[in-house]
Amino acid sequence: MKMMLKGFLFFAALLCFGMTEAQTVSGTVSDNQGPLPGATVVVKGTATGTTADFDGNYSISASAGDVLVFSYVGYTAQEITVGNQSTINVVLELGNVLEEVVITGYGSQQQKEITSAVVSVDEESFNKGAINDASQLLQGKVAGLQIYNRGGNPNAGAVIRLRGLSTIGANASPLVVIDGVIGASLGNVDPSDIESINVLKDASAAAIYGSRGSSGVILVTTKKGKAGATQISYNGQFSTSGILNQIDYMSPEEFIAAGGRDLGSKTDWIDEVTRDAFTQIHNISAAGGDGSTSYRVSANIRDAEGILLNNGFEQFNTRLNFSTRAFNDKLKINFAAAFTKRDQQNGFNEALRYATLYNPTAPVLAANAPYAFNGAQFGGYFETLGLFDSYNPVSIIKQNINDGESRQLNYGVDLSYNVNDNLTAYFRSAVQSSDYANRLYYRTTSLWNGGADSPVRKGSAQFYENNFDFQLNEAYATWRKSYDNMNIAVTGGYSYQKENYNEVFFSLGDFPGDQIDYIDAIEYSQDLLNAGQISANSARNPDTEIEAYFARLNMTIADNIYLNASLRREGSTKLGADNRWGTFPAVGLGADLNSFLGLEGVQQLKARASYGVTGNLPGGYGLSQEIRGWSWGGDGAAGGSTGLLRAANPNLKWEEKAELNFGIDLTMDRFTATLDIYQQTSKDFIINRIVDAAVYGFDRRFENAGQLSSDGVELALNYDVTDNYTTGIVLSRNKVVLDEYVQDADKFGNLGAPGQNDTFVTRVKVGEEIGQIWGPVWDGTVTNGSQNFVDVNGDGQLVVGQNNALDENVDFDVLGSGIPDLELGWSNQLTLGKYTVNAFFRGAFGHSLVNTFRAFYEPRVGSQKSYNYINTELANDAIKNANFSSLYVEKADFFKLDNLTVSRPITDNVNLSLNVQNAFVITNYTGSDPEPALFDLLDGNPLAPGIDRRNSYYSARSFTLGVNINL
Repeated sequence: MKMMLKGFLFFAALLCFGMTEAQTVSGTVSDNQGPLPGATVVVKGTATGTTADFDGNYSISASAGDVLVFSYVGYTAQEITVGNQSTINVVLELGNVLEEVVITGYGSQQQKEITSAVVSVDEESFNKGAINDASQLLQGKVAGLQIYNRGGNPNAGAVIRLRGLSTIGANASPLVVIDGVIGASLGNVDPSDIESINVLKDASAAAIYGSRGSSGVILVTTKKGKAGATQISYNGQFSTSGILNQIDYMSPEEFIAAGGRDLGSKTDWIDEVTRDAFTQIHNISAAGGDGSTSYRVSANIRDAEGILLNNGFEQFNTRLNFSTRAFNDKLKINFAAAFTKRDQQNGFNEALRYATLYNPTAPVLAANAPYAFNGAQFGGYFETLGLFDSYNPVSIIKQNINDGESRQLNYGVDLSYNVNDNLTAYFRSAVQSSDYANRLYYRTTSLWNGGADSPVRKGSAQFYENNFDFQLNEAYATWRKSYDNMNIAVTGGYSYQKENYNEVFFSLGDFPGDQIDYIDAIEYSQDLLNAGQISANSARNPDTEIEAYFARLNMTIADNIYLNASLRREGSTKLGADNRWGTFPAVGLGADLNSFLGLEGVQQLKARASYGVTGNLPGGYGLSQEIRGWSWGGDGAAGGSTGLLRAANPNLKWEEKAELNFGIDLTMDRFTATLDIYQQTSKDFIINRIVDAAVYGFDRRFENAGQLSSDGVELALNYDVTDNYTTGIVLSRNKVVLDEYVQDADKFGNLGAPGQNDTFVTRVKVGEEIGQIWGPVWDGTVTNGSQNFVDVNGDGQLVVGQNNALDENVDFDVLGSGIPDLELGWSNQLTLGKYTVNAFFRGAFGHSLVNTFRAFYEPRVGSQKSYNYINTELANDAIKNANFSSLYVEKADFFKLDNLTVSRPITDNVNLSLNVQNAFVITNYTGSDPEPALFDLLDGNPLAPGIDRRNSYYSARSFTLGVNINL
């Protein structure tokens, strides 16, 4: 904090000294047909830039001698050195993207000079519509980047993977860097505030970020202000959503005809717990500047409903970007601050499961019960008492509470100083702080988790709260020199990070009544620790610190040979002194083959190869240290140590990933193609293993174990078919093999109750691909209500018991893979007069899903006359017993029109758009959502993909009207 304070004092002092007048350069960017709105103008070698407005106008602060780079997708970039002129008008020629400037770690490079796998996506290419999570802007746009948000829950964060799985226990999602601040959250930046996103896909590009970049890096650049008159912009979106595809179950008439118990009502339970959801988004921003100063401030309000009742959120974001110059423009100062406040209703996904399962002839309210029923005991709702796992779904939603709230505050300052024409020094200081609280409350009249039918336990409540603080201080310098046939840029610097994470959890029960205020007071009164049944846990963790030194070399020879190399030396207090420091090198080499071949019509044919090493560490602190637990006394005070919770391991070291990447970039007049082939090996995973307590003092400690190897292919094609039609496709394939593990094989993915506890449906085995769905194979016949299975190994003995699932003689087989073989994204943009049509298609092929709805609720079990049944085309009425097999594993290939937008300008300042998300889906999967499940929703296990759990949220289709006004 002291360094941060000094940074602010320095910033304030500079303002007080008075700013020397800076040069503002403005003008227009156009082609031979008119203005190019959205064209990029960047001060070369920096992250300072702007974009042209709707009329192609731009304005930027630049010093004499600075080089401005003008670029636009599909056009040849131009570089112009700033002199004394205040106006520079540029006409770009249709060409290629070789000169585009791409933001990379700690700087920027021209596209043609990059030797690693880096993809840049600008605002024009983002997905459209009511986007509530910034990651959705990229979904399907980058080959190898998996972004899945199964279902339509507005509170559910997306699962993000880059080039498959590379860790077991650490963070498998890419590092997010917002305006240079590492470790930021995509949830703290409104999609409307983002200008561009760059993805560093391979280890060579990400190694400059060390341990944080092992799973790739996503660099987010937010919109900045422009020197000139203040511009006011408003973006409004109004969206309605409904269920895209619901699970097919029996109607009341079908249920009665099948022998179900008739309770006299006809209730569509899904209709009772869902709705047509409405979402509204409002974004207003003001940007401008005068002389040496520019600014942009924005405010965003989002009110999003989920299709499930009592589910959604209200969110407020505000962001400020402020820039100024001093000392004859040698000093540049950027200040940024962002605040997010979010209040959300998490709701209960379980209501969708019970709405599918519950008797369709049962009434909602006790007043309509077909027999005498004590409705007051259950809050006025009807319940089917005496049945296992049977609860009124409307009662679940309307009687109970599952709410959360979060606050995030980020602020920081960037300084850059041009020491001379060749040397620039940089300093960055930033702070991130977040708090999250969740409240779960089950009323005393709720049968589900509230114990309304229990004479002992009445009601329950859980409170969870955490807070996270992060500090970043970095200083680095870049030296650039141009020779006759060579350009060199050398960067070296230091980074210091400190973070702290604390959490507290309370659980209470046996309440005298439904006194909500009484429950709320738990946060403020330790006296309530004596109220009824209670448990309390908290963790106050010490600070975790990371210190790093890094260097990078970029070299261009004869404008056709490119060399990039970097090295990061990083230490973390999570590890012991002997293994605290890790070294992460990277090197990349590229050559423009066309400069030697001279192929007609080809602007560049670049071959590149790169290699890099990154590290990884799981969350938490003191991974190598012993951890002790503490008890709580009745007065809320700590009662003393309860002994070890984890044994020490002073030999624990970094997880490590090494990656080799080969790529080819082809650029022609209207066509670009990028092909990447990679191989990566990840090892020394940090796993909480069972050990000998007699040796280590406790039976658990972190140890390094395991290895994954993966290889993949990625292809991106873009073609400007005509001046009015552009199309692009991205394809990716990835395979991950388990090379080493703590044991030869293991099973995961327990289906659970009722009746299928200890039924595991996924397996990992050393030497084979991860993602295997594992179980008995149904032979298509039924005997006495039970499936008959295939003798897989042909030994004449049928062994299909779960206790034998990992035995060599078990008659189980691989029933499918939870990981897709191929993923596809297809973008199309068509201009028809004043109308612009954007159509984006997405697909995944080769993956399967365990349809747990069918596995539990499709068999016509004779004793279940009071439960509804799944009613799909795959149902077999002869099957009476619920036993998992290949019957319930379905191919889940899909192809969908993911995003369709039609827009047109109404006036020079007003633009309207209509958008459909999830317009249609082509699939044979009978569940609600065929999207891959990359981990087990039940416990987050990445080694158990492919399970479509019963508590999954239904997918939704949305229609959005968008309004954009620029003044």
